[in-house]
Amino acid sequence: MTKTLFATRRGLLKGGAAIVAGAALPLAIGARARAKTGAQTVNMQLGWITGGNQIGEVVAKRLGYFSEENIDFAIQAGGPNIDGVAIVASGRYEVGQVSSSPSLMLAASQSIPIVCFAVGAQQHPYCYFSLPAAPIHTPQDMIGRKIGVQATGQILLTALLRKNAIPEDKVQKVIVGSDMTPLLTGQVDAIAGWRTNTTALKVLGPDYVTMRMWDQGVRLYGLPYYTTMDFLNAKPDALAGFLRAAGRGWAYAKANPEKAVDLLIQEYPNLVRADELAAAPIMMDVEFTERTKTYGWGSFDPAVWQEQIDLNDALKQFQAGKPRLDQVITTKILEMTEKDRPKIG
Repeated sequence: MTKTLFATRRGLLKGGAAIVAGAALPLAIGARARAKTGAQTVNMQLGWITGGNQIGEVVAKRLGYFSEENIDFAIQAGGPNIDGVAIVASGRYEVGQVSSSPSLMLAASQSIPIVCFAVGAQQHPYCYFSLPAAPIHTPQDMIGRKIGVQATGQILLTALLRKNAIPEDKVQKVIVGSDMTPLLTGQVDAIAGWRTNTTALKVLGPDYVTMRMWDQGVRLYGLPYYTTMDFLNAKPDALAGFLRAAGRGWAYAKANPEKAVDLLIQEYPNLVRADELAAAPIMMDVEFTERTKTYGWGSFDPAVWQEQIDLNDALKQFQAGKPRLDQVITTKILEMTEKDRPKIG
């Protein structure tokens, strides 16, 4: 899977995989046939090209979980020239998902009427990767070193250094793309990226060093779900149904990773099965944590959101003013589905 912080992510079915995927198809068709007339349409607009980040939703779609909630569900791909937030805010689509929580805070600060109602990745998989010959285990190890970041990740490096009281001029920032070549060639000593990006990371070999930003005090959420205030107020039951179905899909994917990947490949044949099988357990580790064991899949901690707002405000990211917490998040749909979302750690 491929991914940068705010933009992109990124196969043949073997005999057994084809059987599993084929067996699932009648279930999905049957569930769709049972859906009531006048099903609520829910399009989920992404900020990137479709891929393994949506494995739970793909499973829920193919196994008929959305149809059982009387939801006609579709995933709308994003990409570098698609502003997903603007599309959802305009009312064209009902639900959206961005790669990282700061995007929604910035939107709220600009009075764009969208709000987060659930979170996928409980601990953002954004990391800094280095090689064993010159490892970077802590932010202090970055001092005097060259750190490769994508253009959209510059502010995150600034946040990491500030959080750890390291002057920015002590670290050399190098703008790079999404591949790992600059690290292999020695152009940088560490490079930023997603831990779930197994397609890109495999060129580093098995022994690369990973430093998670979350572990170093910059606690961001990954893959938050959002909608407009209008849709939240008008169709809360549709959002609750969406969340119940998606949660079931993610729980199935965690319990049955190979079957889930086969369903994913059936939906998106361009993906590489081996890469998705390698990425799936990493994705499950951030979707299901100690928090979700208690509060359920999709939950979030408002205190973490406030912490993020305060940090971004200190970094002067809100040119239109610091947003209030209630402009950024709502717990309404989580409360409506409290007993229905899978509690898995």
